[in-house]
Amino acid sequence: MTSIQIEGGCFCGAIRYRIGSKPDGSMICHCRTCRRLFSAPVVAWLSVDSGSFEFIHGKPATFSTSAPVTRWFCAACGTHVAYVHADEPTFIEVVTCSLDDPSEFPPTHHSWLGHDLAWVAFGDDLPVFPESRH
Repeated sequence: MTSIQIEGGCFCGAIRYRIGSKPDGSMICHCRTCRRLFSAPVVAWLSVDSGSFEFIHGKPATFSTSAPVTRWFCAACGTHVAYVHADEPTFIEVVTCSLDDPSEFPPTHHSWLGHDLAWVAFGDDLPVFPESRH
């Protein structure tokens, strides 16, 4: 694991986090859950090693969208910053646009195209998956 320092946080600054290693993957999610949570057509995510992720300021509020998924967000401004899936506890999924510099980590694929909105079109030639790439 290469040691680096990536930081991010919520809109109001009450929650700040640090990632100490290069992300394991990145994607754009088209699933219904992400659309509803973010009120957006798609959401970009980074997968990071849970051992390299730490909150450095504030403590996030949590909620579950399904039994295995715990989501972390700022109780003050509502920004969703990450989630962990009980079936994959060694990874934390971080909202790419909660990073201080999200342009550093472009997506490598699109997931959950089976849930896609008919009017969403990218044309970026990234690989696409009807559900999760796993």
